[in-house]
Amino acid sequence: MELIILLVVIAFILRLPKVKGILGEKSVALFLSKLDPKEYRVFHDLYIPTAKGKTTQIDHLIISRYGIFVIETKNYKGWIFGSEKNKYWTQVIYQRKERFYNPIHQNYGHIKVVQDYLQLEDSDVFHSMIAFSMRATLKKIEVHDTRTIVTYIPRISKMISKHQKQLLSHFQANQFVEKLEQLKRSDRNERKKHVQTVKKTLSEEKKKVRENVCPKCDGNLVNRKGKYDVFKGCSNFPNCRYVTKKTS
Repeated sequence: MELIILLVVIAFILRLPKVKGILGEKSVALFLSKLDPKEYRVFHDLYIPTAKGKTTQIDHLIISRYGIFVIETKNYKGWIFGSEKNKYWTQVIYQRKERFYNPIHQNYGHIKVVQDYLQLEDSDVFHSMIAFSMRATLKKIEVHDTRTIVTYIPRISKMISKHQKQLLSHFQANQFVEKLEQLKRSDRNERKKHVQTVKKTLSEEKKKVRENVCPKCDGNLVNRKGKYDVFKGCSNFPNCRYVTKKTS
């Protein structure tokens, strides 16, 4: 009986979004460890300061002669549809559809922060990688930018190894590695500040939602009926497309 209870507790813990995210990032780290350490310097879970005095969290970042690879991991399941031009992508699980922010746009923001931090003028040295877990099925993903890769986590090291055009000198690559190493040494305080900022932002957003105020534009939140459920959406739609999770 105790074993059954333990297994139920473990199964519950593994279903938590935060735990899923951690497991997804750990699996990426495992596959990236297959890269030649002489050619690729891999960083995990970086907190990089922005020009606005905040920090941006980067899942994985790789410095090499073949460019700088910035990787965003998505531990989603179900069918995934999206285009590099769309603001939102769609996740389909059975008949239920959920929207999530375009991860290519999200990672573009990460790349800009890294570019500013490294004081790099040339953005062509960056490769954007979106890595989904094998729980997802990439059904229709439209990407035309050759520096953007949408793939599955087990394939990331192979996709990185395909890039053989030298974009950085050894000297440049070593400079960037040293700058990121310095960041890692002072990362503990940045991590703490980042977590505090995220918690504060989420708290403020929840407070506004409780008061039926849109966190994005301060418009009114109203109940709307979708195809599968009821949700709260901004009254300023379509100029503002903020929505909350279902309310009934």
